[in-house]
Amino acid sequence: MTKAKDFFFCGVGGSGMLPLAMIVKAAGHRVAGSDRALDQGRTTAKFDYLRSIGVDLYQQDGSGVARPDQIVVASAAVEETVPDIVAAIEVGAKRMSRADLLALLFNGAQKSIGVAGTSGKSTTTAMVGWILHHAGVAPTIINGAVMKNFMSADALFASAVVGDGEAFVAEVDESDGSIAMYNPSIAVVNNIALDHKSMDELRTLFGAFVERADMAILNLDNDETAKIAKVQTKKNFLTYSLNNDAANFVADKISPEPFGVSFDVVSNISNETAMIALKMPGRHNVSNALAAIAAANVCGVSLENSAAALNEFLGVKRRLEFVGEASGVTLFDDFAHNPDKISASLTTLHEFPGRLLVMFQPHGFGPLKKMRNEFIETFSNHLGEKDILMMPEPVYFGGTVDKSVGSKDIAGGLRRVGRQAETFETRDECGERLLELAQAGDRIVIMGARDDTLSEFAQSLLKRLSD
Repeated sequence: MTKAKDFFFCGVGGSGMLPLAMIVKAAGHRVAGSDRALDQGRTTAKFDYLRSIGVDLYQQDGSGVARPDQIVVASAAVEETVPDIVAAIEVGAKRMSRADLLALLFNGAQKSIGVAGTSGKSTTTAMVGWILHHAGVAPTIINGAVMKNFMSADALFASAVVGDGEAFVAEVDESDGSIAMYNPSIAVVNNIALDHKSMDELRTLFGAFVERADMAILNLDNDETAKIAKVQTKKNFLTYSLNNDAANFVADKISPEPFGVSFDVVSNISNETAMIALKMPGRHNVSNALAAIAAANVCGVSLENSAAALNEFLGVKRRLEFVGEASGVTLFDDFAHNPDKISASLTTLHEFPGRLLVMFQPHGFGPLKKMRNEFIETFSNHLGEKDILMMPEPVYFGGTVDKSVGSKDIAGGLRRVGRQAETFETRDECGERLLELAQAGDRIVIMGARDDTLSEFAQSLLKRLSD
């Protein structure tokens, strides 16, 4: 896209849209947008930031789409009845999906690194990007989460970084099938587990993604990803594992800590070992780090330099993020929203003592209906006898949706197998119950996706605990 264009982002504040808007704006294009959250007065700091970098903002009433030369970018979830889309049709503006635009940028890069998987994508993307940045490669990075290492007073929402190097690092999504659009130089696949699509669909999508890559990085600890490694007919892939010494990169001497984890990484390629102390907890983050090290290795970064970068890695926002401690109660904010992510977070937390008071806000009615049994099984397996789960009704910001399965169905299933689970109509009611139950030594965990106000909610609970 050498010639300056005129883009309008419908849902510009979304986790997928905002970094794209940032990159397109930095490339010299005109950028405007609208967002339902803006209209509703939510997450005002995010929209102040967009204005500060020159993005024009409009109400989501179609008023921002007025010229046929505009390109209206919208996610697959945006319905035809949304006023911006109605206006685009009326004025004859070109329409483009978020995935179309990202694929255009990604596939046009000289060295494209696509990070995929049903869990671990955002953290691994940030790790790869930070290692390459630390090594002086100057990558462009587009992520679905805010990367703490790139945050500053002028860049509070650092989910994108614009570099002038050859590398383009991106989190790529399988939930809408758009992973099929990306042709990576390096394909990273962390984990494959049931999420938005059936397992058969996921196997096809991820398998084809790896086949299109010049080089692949595969996780031998995940059964589905390991199967892809077994059927590869080409030799251009690397593997990593916490348990399998035959992998190219292996973790040894893993030492979990409440707010971090240390380990040795062993390269069976160079026969080197390096010590890493991550500032974020969990064995799943050790796995993410191995994936990032393997990808960086393909880019020519030494194990020593990768380890040095990861020792300075600060993590990403809302990934089992420590919010604070008050009155002896520790509070975490977590993006976990599918069974795989929830399992990883609860497993990490249970490595240390303390009752868990978990509020899980489902990110939609659709996922609850699709994964009802899997959610029940996950919480049943990973909540202790004294732990308590609280659920409001799923987040809903408008549009048509089947509401036949709600939070009460999940909680009822858990109570039938002997777990403590409560439901409330609203999140605020959950908050009151959390504060009523919390005692010294407890850990409160706020879980959920697609709603940036969950972080504000977590902070409000901490303040009330402090008071």
